[in-house]
Amino acid sequence: MPARFWQVRGRRLSLAEPLVMGILNVTPDSFSDGGRFVDADKAVKHAIAMVKDGADIIDVGGESTRPGAAPVPEDVELARVIPVVKRLARRGIVVSVDTSSPRVMREALDCGAAIINDVRSFTRPGALRAVAGTGAGVVIMHMQGDPRTMQNDPRYDDVTAEVLAFLAVQDARLLSAGIPEECICWDPGFGFAKNVEHNFKLLADTEKLASYERPVLVGLSRKSSIGIVTGIKKPEERVHGSVAAHLLAVLKGASVLRVHDVRAMRSALDVLKAMRQAKG
Repeated sequence: MPARFWQVRGRRLSLAEPLVMGILNVTPDSFSDGGRFVDADKAVKHAIAMVKDGADIIDVGGESTRPGAAPVPEDVELARVIPVVKRLARRGIVVSVDTSSPRVMREALDCGAAIINDVRSFTRPGALRAVAGTGAGVVIMHMQGDPRTMQNDPRYDDVTAEVLAFLAVQDARLLSAGIPEECICWDPGFGFAKNVEHNFKLLADTEKLASYERPVLVGLSRKSSIGIVTGIKKPEERVHGSVAAHLLAVLKGASVLRVHDVRAMRSALDVLKAMRQAKG
C-alpha cells in the first residue's frame, strides 16, 4: 500500500498528490546549474520563485554530488547552506538539505530545516545521531561507492532487487535508531552508480519501491540518461524528457519529484490530475 503522508518536523505532508521538490544548488560546480545561485540573495530569490511556481519543498545543496565531484570542506558547505536555510525557513518554506555531513545536518535542523536528504544514507559516523529525535523527514538513497568513483563501472545482477535490498537495510538502521517510519523516504538514486539501462529499469520498476509503504523520491531531472536517450547534450535543455520521466514515475507510484524545472513539472501534474478526476 503506498504511503499516504510524509511526516517532517511536525508537518504532515499529504501524498494524495505528488510533492514537487525544487532543486537549489548553492554550489559552483553542480552538473546543471553550478554557479548560478552561490550568492545567497540570488538563491533565496530563486527558491521563492520555485515556490510560486508550485514547489512544495526546496532542497538546498552545498556540495555537488555529480559524477567525479570532489568533497567539500564542512566549513565551506556550512557557509553556503546555512544562510539560505535560515532565510527560507523564516518564510515558512519546507526546507530540505542535501548533505551527508552530520555537522551540517545538525546546524541546518537548528536553523529550521525540515528534511535531511542524504545520498550516503546516514552511513557517516554521527549522521544517525544528528537526525534521531528531531522529527525531521529523512531521505535514504542507494549509491555504490561515492560521487568520485560511482560511475566508473557500475554492475548489478538485478539492479531493482539490489537497490530494494539496500534501502530495506538502511531503513531498518534508521528504525533501530528511533527514527519514526512515517519520517522515512526512499530514493533509488537515479544516476548514482547506474548506467542508462539501470536507470530505466528502475524507472520501469518504480511500483516495486512504492509497495514498501514509504514515500518514493525520484530525481531524474536533466540527468545524463535523459540526454542520452533524447540526444540532447545541454542539461538545461532536457526539460521535456525530464518531465516525461517524472510523470511516468508518478504513474508507477512515485510521490516526491526532485526537479529543476518546477513550473513545467507542476503544469504536467495539473494535466495528469485533470485526467484522473475526469476518469473518476
